[in-house]
Amino acid sequence: MKLLVTGGAGYIGGIVATLLLEAGHEVTVLDDLSTGHRDGVPEGATFHEGRIDEAGDVLDPSYDGVLHFAAKSVVGESVEKPDLYWRTNVGGTLALLDAMRAAEVRRIVFSSTAATYGAPARMPITEDTPPVPTNPYGASKLSVDRMLEGEARAYGLAAVSLRYFNVAGAYRGHGERHDPETHLIPNLLAVAAGERPHAQVFGTDYPTRDGTAVRDYLHVVDLADAHLRALAKATPGRHLVCNLGTGTGSTVQEVLEAVRKVTGHPVPVVESPRRAGDPPSLVASYDRAAAELGWVPGRDLTTMVADAWAYRQQHGGTAR
Repeated sequence: MKLLVTGGAGYIGGIVATLLLEAGHEVTVLDDLSTGHRDGVPEGATFHEGRIDEAGDVLDPSYDGVLHFAAKSVVGESVEKPDLYWRTNVGGTLALLDAMRAAEVRRIVFSSTAATYGAPARMPITEDTPPVPTNPYGASKLSVDRMLEGEARAYGLAAVSLRYFNVAGAYRGHGERHDPETHLIPNLLAVAAGERPHAQVFGTDYPTRDGTAVRDYLHVVDLADAHLRALAKATPGRHLVCNLGTGTGSTVQEVLEAVRKVTGHPVPVVESPRRAGDPPSLVASYDRAAAELGWVPGRDLTTMVADAWAYRQQHGGTAR
């Protein structure tokens, strides 16, 4: 297939583009490099520097599909600058869908998020859990999901939204290097590497097995595999939504212990009160992904941490 990967210079998009190339597909990356990195575009992909709403300058009828990762994705920033998230995530995707329709490209896999659900009380979260996002980031992704549903019904688009939880790990020289870094595992690894004096643990009195919050961590290669499967399973006229997670989850303390074990460093922490709005547990059911895509997660927390640590040791904190 000939495929367009929007946001393919970023962490997840770059790894998915790499696996697509390894599977024999022809890949074009569209990225404005606002958060991605030029050297994150895998060798063998064609690169176009530009925004999502410039996809019409790239797409033509020779393309078989789009994998859409380009988005603003920092929750705190979305609260401070909601207009940026509506303009980029929603307006940009609408322009992308217009360009796809004009070029007669009728297949898309969308990078959605668990943030569409907000903070539901019942675990694990299924696709039937009512989506009640608690920030503009989650709301913008849910808006795109609904846009895809309407586009599939009205115009026969083959669309899959993959709502994933916490992604970690690395693959073939591609790893996390966000600025600022908001994810737990790379922040803990920065402490292990001596780049920070300590890590913060927010809340040790949750009603969980050790008092710290539970989150569902997924290896980025398992995530990428789901995108390739979704691409193959996308059906004209249907919008499929699948959660991606492990179905179990790990506490902050368990992640901390995994980092200490893998790195061999002590990783001191400072305990702080809970952050407002942080739910005790967020864990995904992947039953629908297993049934619809034949997908199951295959890599555990230790593997995620070990791969991320190897990437950091080889490339340093934010350098590739």
